[in-house]
Amino acid sequence: MRAARQWRQCKLYKWHGFAHKDDQPKDGNLALFCPACPQPGITLDLSTGTVTQSDNTPSWLMTRYLVMDRNFKAEHMHPVNPSDEVSLMDGLGFMVSNDRYKSHLAIARDHVQRSDCNNHRAVNQANTSQQRLEATGIGGCACARHGCFVPHSMVDFQKGERQMNMDYALSQVLNYKTDGISRAITFYDINCQYNKYLKDQITSSMYLSIPIGMDIIPGIGLWHVHGHQDSCFVRYASNFIHGTSRIDGEIMETLWAPLNIISPSARGMGTPHRKEIFDYQMNDCNFMKMICITKFLSRKLKEAIKGAAESKLAFDNLNETAQPDMVILWKEEEAITHANRAEDPAAMDIYEVQLERGKSPTRKQQELRLLQAQNRTDHPVINPPGRQGAATWLATSLTIEESQISLSRDVKRLQTHPTDTQLLKVARCRDKLHTQITRFLEMAPTYLGGDVDVNDPDFLVIVRNSLNDNYEDYSDFDEDQNPGPDIHDASIFQPELTVIPLPSNIGEVRCRELGLTNLMKEEIALREGQANDALHAIRVHLGDKAVIFHNTVQSAKSQASSTRAWTRVHSVETAVNLNASIYSKCRPQLAKLPDHDLLTKYLPLKKEDLKASSVVADPNARGQRDTTLSWFWSLDVQGDTSGNDWMTEFYRVNWLRMKALRDRWNEEVMLVKHEMQWSINFFKHRAKQWLGHMRDATSAGLTGHPCYAARQSHIYDQLAAHAEDSFRKMIVQLQVPVPVPVEVVVATG
Repeated sequence: MRAARQWRQCKLYKWHGFAHKDDQPKDGNLALFCPACPQPGITLDLSTGTVTQSDNTPSWLMTRYLVMDRNFKAEHMHPVNPSDEVSLMDGLGFMVSNDRYKSHLAIARDHVQRSDCNNHRAVNQANTSQQRLEATGIGGCACARHGCFVPHSMVDFQKGERQMNMDYALSQVLNYKTDGISRAITFYDINCQYNKYLKDQITSSMYLSIPIGMDIIPGIGLWHVHGHQDSCFVRYASNFIHGTSRIDGEIMETLWAPLNIISPSARGMGTPHRKEIFDYQMNDCNFMKMICITKFLSRKLKEAIKGAAESKLAFDNLNETAQPDMVILWKEEEAITHANRAEDPAAMDIYEVQLERGKSPTRKQQELRLLQAQNRTDHPVINPPGRQGAATWLATSLTIEESQISLSRDVKRLQTHPTDTQLLKVARCRDKLHTQITRFLEMAPTYLGGDVDVNDPDFLVIVRNSLNDNYEDYSDFDEDQNPGPDIHDASIFQPELTVIPLPSNIGEVRCRELGLTNLMKEEIALREGQANDALHAIRVHLGDKAVIFHNTVQSAKSQASSTRAWTRVHSVETAVNLNASIYSKCRPQLAKLPDHDLLTKYLPLKKEDLKASSVVADPNARGQRDTTLSWFWSLDVQGDTSGNDWMTEFYRVNWLRMKALRDRWNEEVMLVKHEMQWSINFFKHRAKQWLGHMRDATSAGLTGHPCYAARQSHIYDQLAAHAEDSFRKMIVQLQVPVPVPVEVVVATG
C-alpha cells in the first residue's frame, strides 16, 4: 500500500515536471486544469496586470465559469491511528491542504439563515447525524463549461453541506490562476441563499479572500432551479445572465459518477491515502477532458452556429412586426435590468409576466366574444366603393362556410345518445343555416352569370365529408371523446355538408370559361382576410388561456375555484379549435385559387402550435430553454397588442426571452471560437515548458531526463497541431471568422 502511494506520488512529480527542477510544488501544482479556460500566463500571455482586448471584444469574454457542488457518497470513517498517518501530497492536488482548512473551520461560524426560498436545509439535516464519520462527503468546484475539476478546491464536509466549507473551496478557486480576470460566474444549487452574505463572510475571515475588483455573479443550474420558487428562475437561470453563453450549470453531476465507483473503497482508508486516491482520480478525469477537448469544441461550434441562426430567425420574425416604440421601451428595460442585476437580482423579474388580477376577461366576456366571432359578417377586403356587391356576396359565403364548420363541430361533439334538447338545438341551427344558404344561392346567378344553374348536379355537388377532406380536425385536444352519432345519415338534411358555389369550389378552368377572373381575385383577398382573422383570434385566445393558467388555475385554492378556472380554460380551447378549423379550411381553398404566393406566408397549422405558451402559463417549467413561438405569432404583433394589455405583456415576455436566447447563442459562438485558440495556446505552452526542461536537463549532463522531456514536448506539439488543423478545417467548413487573439499586458512601473 505504501509502495503504491509512493509510486503515484513519483508519477505525478514526473508528469508535472518537478523531476526536472529543484523547485518544490505548491498548492495545486500536481494537478491538471482546463485547457480551454482563460488562464493568464498559459492560454493568455503572461502578465500580472489586466487583460486588454480589441475594441470589438466584449468585456464578459474574460470570465471564469465555475460550478459548485457536493457529493455525499464520498464518506470517510474516523481513522484508527491518526497519529501514524503520513501525508505525501497534502494540498498539492485537488484536495485542499489540511492544516489551513482546519484552522478556517475552527474560527468560522455557521450562520443559520432563514430561507426565503424552498427548504434547502433538508439535504443538510439528512447528513448531519452520522456520528461515526470523519467526513460526510466532499464538495468543491469545477469548470462549468468543460467539466474540469479546479486544483486545490475540494473540501471535506464534517456536518453536511455547510456554508463555511463551500466558502473555503470558492475562495481557493477564485485565487487559482485568475490574474487579470475580473469576473466569475458561479453555479450552485442554493445560490439564491448562499450568495447573500458571501462577501461579508469572506471579509470577516483571515483565511478567505477574493481577488480585488472581481465580480461574483451567482447562478443556479437549469435542473436544480426548477426546484426553487418561480422567481428564482429568471433571477438565477443561465438563460438570462449576460455573458453566460450556453451553460446548464449541471456538469459537475456527471463528474461524480466515476468518482462514486472508488468512493466505497476509500471509505475506510487513512485520511492522506483517501485524499491521494481522489487526487489521482480527478487528475485522470481532467487528463481525459484535455485530450478530447478538440473534438468537444468542434461539436460545440457546430451546435452554436446552428442555434445562433435558428434563434436569430425566430427573434427577427417577432421583432420586425412589433411596434417600434414598444421595442425601444423593451430594450431600455433590458439594459437597466442587466445594469442593476448585481445589486438587485429582483430586477430580472421583467422576464416574467407581470399582470394585475382582473385583466383577463371573464367567462361571460369570453362567451360573448365567441358568439360575436361566430356571427360576424364583415371581412377586411380591399375594394373600391363601387364594387362592394360581389365582395359582400363572397363575404357572406365565407360566413356561411364558417357556420358550417361550427355546426359540424357541434354535431361531432354530441354523445352517442344525445338528448332531445341537444337534437333540437342542432335542428334549429341546421334550419337557420339552410335559410342562409338558400338566400345566398338566390343571389348566385347575379355574380356567376344568368346562364349558370347552381342546382345543376354537375355544377353544385352535395358531398359527404367535404369539410374534412382538406383540413385537420382540432377536437379540443381530446382523443378519447365518445364517437358522436352518424352525422352523414342520408335521411337527415345536413346543410353543413353543402358545397358553396365559390370560385375555389368551381375550379380555375370553369371560372375562366365563365369570365370569373375578377371574382377569383376578390376571393383571394377575402381568404387572406379570413386567414388573418382566424390567426388573430387564435393568438388572442391562446394569450387568454395562458393568462388564465397563470392567474387563475395555478392560484386556485379549492375544488370549486379550480373547477371554475378549468371551465374557463375549456371555453377558450373551444374558441381556439374553432378558429384553427376555419384556418385549416381556408388554406386549401387558397391553394385552389391561382396567381398568388400566399401559401408561403400562411403555413400549415399543427396541433402542437395551439398550446398556450409556457413562458406565461408556467414560467418555471422544465424543457423550455430553446422554446420559441410558433410561426403565426409574428404575423401581426401590432394588431394583437393594440388595446390589449395581456397580449402586450405576452409579447413583451416572449420578445425578451427570444432576445435572451439569441444573445446566449451568439455569446456561445464567440466564446467557443476563443476557446479553440486558448486550447491551442495551452498545448503550445506545455510543449514550450517541456522543451525548456529538456534544455536544462541536457545542460546538467543528465541522460534520461532530456529524453522524457523531449517526448512530452512532442506529445503536446502533436496535440497543438491536431487542434489547430481540426479547428481550421471546421472554421473553413462553417465559414466562421477567426477571432482576434486576446492578450494580457504586463504591468510596469
